[in-house]
Amino acid sequence: MRVVHEAEAPRTLADHVEVADSVVARARGLTFRRSVPDGYAMVFPFRHADTRRLHMVFVPFPLDAVWTVDGEVTAVERLSAWTGYGAARADRVYELPAGGADGVAVGDRVWTVEEETRATGERLE
Repeated sequence: MRVVHEAEAPRTLADHVEVADSVVARARGLTFRRSVPDGYAMVFPFRHADTRRLHMVFVPFPLDAVWTVDGEVTAVERLSAWTGYGAARADRVYELPAGGADGVAVGDRVWTVEEETRATGERLE
């Protein structure tokens, strides 16, 4: 699984993806981890769009957070270690190492390759 960003041309943001798809995995997130490698992303999928909040309590390194609704970026924010907090409307949230979302802007598209297709219906592999 990869996380792909498209503004003008598709590019891979992460090729080591962990999906937090249970209540426990979402609550735990990256808490108590010492670091994450470059090319890593944690994806939080939800059934519907709503305000999704992130906190950095017990996360000792900064992260980039990307909120999307139907693959369209609604917010991008760098969250500081330990004290960072962010919230935005989303049906999916991506957490990447600080700098991992550089160049991603509101209105761009971000998706996981195996779960999303382009408007043409072709699968990106």
